[in-house]
Amino acid sequence: MIKLKTKIPGPNSIELMRRRGECVAKGPFHTTPIFVKSAKGSQLEDVDGNLLLDFASGIGVLNVGHLNGRVVAKIHGQADQLLHASFNVTAYEVYIELCEKLNRLTPGHFKKKSFLANSGAEAVENSIKIARAYTGRNGVVCFEHAFHGRTFMAMSLTYKDKPYRAGFGTLNGDVYRAHFPDPYRWPTENVSQECFAEFKTLVLGLEAKPAAVIIEPVLGEGGFIPAPKEFLKLMQDFCTQQKIVTIADEIQSGFGRTGTLYACEQLDWTPDLILSAKGLGGGLPISAVTGRAEIMDA
Repeated sequence: MIKLKTKIPGPNSIELMRRRGECVAKGPFHTTPIFVKSAKGSQLEDVDGNLLLDFASGIGVLNVGHLNGRVVAKIHGQADQLLHASFNVTAYEVYIELCEKLNRLTPGHFKKKSFLANSGAEAVENSIKIARAYTGRNGVVCFEHAFHGRTFMAMSLTYKDKPYRAGFGTLNGDVYRAHFPDPYRWPTENVSQECFAEFKTLVLGLEAKPAAVIIEPVLGEGGFIPAPKEFLKLMQDFCTQQKIVTIADEIQSGFGRTGTLYACEQLDWTPDLILSAKGLGGGLPISAVTGRAEIMDA
């Protein structure tokens, strides 16, 4: 339901935007001019009493809606017991429970382990550290049109120069970019075979074998385009043969946004590591790296 009481933005939002300009750094940009007062399900109420529909969902975070009853109940229950302890100092059971669930629910019939962090970009950064520790190598292959975050390694993997990478100096090295297998824009019908051939040539032409390949099974900022099943199979078989760790960045596509818990399930692809965030927390800051136990333990 949409119900407008004022023009958009209303006077209260305009005043808050003025205050924001006075005290908040310019870094966070705004795609809408409103300030939210409350929300429920898919509906927002702004500070001027306008009711609006939320199609952004916190950029793919609120997959079960604002103030979902089960999520809110869990937050209240945990807040009454323990807010923070730091797992590496004084451990607690719910960390283990979540890792057990992720190990069970992510694709792959093999022994898995998980690691929790604070944000999607942190999951990306840690997946690269894990792959490098496991392989003893440094190189990482990523793809055109990818978005992997805005911390330094994640920004180096992200495709768009503007607004994400411009002006921040030398990016991380040992990052190599391949063509994404985009069936809508590829000049021929053989996108999987031809794109894989280019990918293979790139990898085999590197001075040293890379540690990892990271890809979004469905592009986030690149047009919401799924990678073809055939390409993912060819890539996985090749990387397994070459002992290169495959990483599925499901931070945007995970937790039901494509119809299954992870997009990989629909694409018949089982990566070595899978990254979760956004919908994993339903509004709270949390992320995870889940994957083959022997890689995770490196």
